[in-house]
Amino acid sequence: MKQAYLKLISGFLLFGSNGIVASYILLTSYEVVFSRTLIGSLFLIMIHILSKGKFRSWENKKHFCCVIVSGAAMSGSWMFLYEAYKQIGVSVATLAYYCGPVIVMALSPLVFRERLTKAKIFGLFAVLTGMLLVNGSDLLRGGFSWGLFCGVMSAFMYALMVICNKKAASITGLENSMWQLTVSFFAVAVFMLIKQGAAFPFPLHSILPILFLGVVNTGIGCYLYFSSIHQLPVQSVAILGYLEPLSALIFSAALLQERLSFIQAAGAVLILGGAAFGEFFHFHVKKG
Repeated sequence: MKQAYLKLISGFLLFGSNGIVASYILLTSYEVVFSRTLIGSLFLIMIHILSKGKFRSWENKKHFCCVIVSGAAMSGSWMFLYEAYKQIGVSVATLAYYCGPVIVMALSPLVFRERLTKAKIFGLFAVLTGMLLVNGSDLLRGGFSWGLFCGVMSAFMYALMVICNKKAASITGLENSMWQLTVSFFAVAVFMLIKQGAAFPFPLHSILPILFLGVVNTGIGCYLYFSSIHQLPVQSVAILGYLEPLSALIFSAALLQERLSFIQAAGAVLILGGAAFGEFFHFHVKKG
């Protein structure tokens, strides 16, 4: 259990440093995601083959289709997120992105037939209030900016990814993450071909951060995450999941000198606290 907790915490801390590593890569958001998914998917395919894992995904075609949609949504979520990193900074973009779990919670009555309890409504209200506090001054000054739009869209795409992945109940563990990354790679590759053709600028001084993001943050991070979650209680996984946005805020403050104002910090507490509150009570809902 201790080893599983260490692996899970390490995975979330790696995910929390994504924005920091990406800040050293001089590529567009979709080029960063293309590089990340290419390297990460190849790494996980290699791990799956070396561990003699079996490919059982297509035994349930409906679930496999859900994984495909989920993987495509993940690529969209990451492209919006990395663009938001560049436009509004790692800290604010991360907070917008982590509204995704709350969107899933709000849609659960329609998608999963789960009752929207008072606790969930309270969590949703807290997150929305927090988002207004974090972005209120920017909205009053410049309106709904492109960076904020990307942050919000990353959250909606995240929600689509989670919903479709939960529908693929028979595809789990390493095989799930391998297909997610592989489909994400092909989705962003098609997008890039349409947008700029086969040309792919590859700045030499970005090689190390690209490799680090692909192998360590994506490949190893996903491996640590998916190899540990089946050994731990679901509640623990959900609560520890908020180490990712929390560590992203700390890393961006320490390494990128990004600072949140007092009002934005209060909003951050409401977003993370409200989302965690809603996630925790998710495990006690009754099916309708």
